[in-house]
Amino acid sequence: MRSTFVLAASLLGTAALAQPLVAEAPLRAHLSFLADDLLEGRGTGQRGGDLAVRYLETQAAVIGLQPLQDGTYRQALTIVGSKALPSSTVTFSAGGKTLSPAFGKDIVFGAANGQEQVAFDAPVVFAGYGIRAPEERWDDFKGVDLKGKLVVMMVNDPQPTAAEPQRFAGKSLTYYGRWVYKYEEALRQGAAGVLLIHTTASASYPWSVPANGFGHERFSLAGAGNAMEGWLQEDMARALFQQAGQDLDALRAQAETRDFRPVALDATVKVRLDSQIRSIEQFNVAGIVPGTDPKLKDEAVIYSAHWDHLGKDDAGSVRAGQSDHIYNGAIDNASGAAALLAMAQVAVKQPARRTQIFLWPAGEETGMLGSTAYTRNPLWPLAMTAADLNLDSMNFVGKTHDIGVAGAERSSLYASAGKVAKRMGLRLAPTIPDLSGAFYRADHFAFAKAGVPAFNVGSAVFSGDGSFDFVRQPKESSERLVAFKKDYHQVTDEYKPSWDLSGMVQQAQFTLNLGYEVANEKNLPTWNKGEAFGKVKR
Repeated sequence: MRSTFVLAASLLGTAALAQPLVAEAPLRAHLSFLADDLLEGRGTGQRGGDLAVRYLETQAAVIGLQPLQDGTYRQALTIVGSKALPSSTVTFSAGGKTLSPAFGKDIVFGAANGQEQVAFDAPVVFAGYGIRAPEERWDDFKGVDLKGKLVVMMVNDPQPTAAEPQRFAGKSLTYYGRWVYKYEEALRQGAAGVLLIHTTASASYPWSVPANGFGHERFSLAGAGNAMEGWLQEDMARALFQQAGQDLDALRAQAETRDFRPVALDATVKVRLDSQIRSIEQFNVAGIVPGTDPKLKDEAVIYSAHWDHLGKDDAGSVRAGQSDHIYNGAIDNASGAAALLAMAQVAVKQPARRTQIFLWPAGEETGMLGSTAYTRNPLWPLAMTAADLNLDSMNFVGKTHDIGVAGAERSSLYASAGKVAKRMGLRLAPTIPDLSGAFYRADHFAFAKAGVPAFNVGSAVFSGDGSFDFVRQPKESSERLVAFKKDYHQVTDEYKPSWDLSGMVQQAQFTLNLGYEVANEKNLPTWNKGEAFGKVKR
């Protein structure tokens, strides 16, 4: 009799420890709705975005997530919208000739300083990679005064050499290589404006991505930004440099060395930038599952997934010959937003020792604005935030034998992920060079910059190289995943009922299990030595 009681008690204990299971049906339902034409691409500052916020907060209440301290599920942030008007022009004068690049085809640009009119004439300077990195003994500026000048830069960062195979993280892209950093550095240098030379290899995406981005209204958090920033298509850049008496390839080669100094081109630019400017209020959505431990409940694990996408083109900006003008963003990122809802639905039924926060940031597509605003004004003290586990562009192809945890190796989250993977019968996907800088391209990086251990979980789509080990039809599944590149930030990123969401459920389950692992552990996660981007006092 006693043995029977002990067995029953043991089974009850096991059941109590078992983590809740994410179901496919609600995930699919949320995904199909959030990606529907009715939500008009969930655009920032558009009606579709407002509908998405209303849907998320309503579902959070239905699920049973607790609201914020003020009784709502919304965290407001003020952002500035800017869209270049057709009257805007950029004209180069070089070698006695005039070059007038066509907006969208040769050049894209916009204002980030909140001004309706920007006008300047300026000399043009090539600043290589535009990087100042003391830890790499690298300075592309060498004290040259760039105030009032148009600075042209390359994207990516200096490539490894035989003598220094690990400079700037070797083949991986560092934050210095990201367009965001380039714009930030141009602002610090006091430049009149900044243009980045686009190549698909260096940017890791085709010209259509920045062209689409600047073709829409662009947003920034309220505050100072560059008066003019944008991209220059490579052929246009080559023509400009040749007309100015310079060889672009030769200058690129010079820029691979520490001896490089900014090169003044024999060229000037005349910029007339007219913008439609507006200040709007957008919202992060957040709901809470309070922890059960008397002490640890004051600490929290965050699960995040941005709700926004590119919205829809207005009648005046629909691409020529394009009948579909809604950027549905089914994979990027209705998938992550839907997964969080499905995860929260089961998490509320079984709280962890630490508090769990489900966060849907706004404005990720416009520069991680919602997550950045959150870290500047956190709903939960960052010092008491254990980790941020982010979901963005999830696996729509099918189950895998492994799970991607790129970025987790920077902190103790990697060991935690290994434990969870083992319990689920999964392997951790091998760490590969981060050629596209994926670690810096999603909302978790805002938390990492603020000092909170964070990474994007199972970023199968971001890997884009078919490296995951699919359970069924490995070759065909990998090809389908890689093929998504043509749909990235295009109107063709639409929900398909035929999708096999078993891999998406698996990814959501792993993320939730990892959250529980972190939420129930004795100690908070820590960065590995030399990996912290920011500091929080624990």
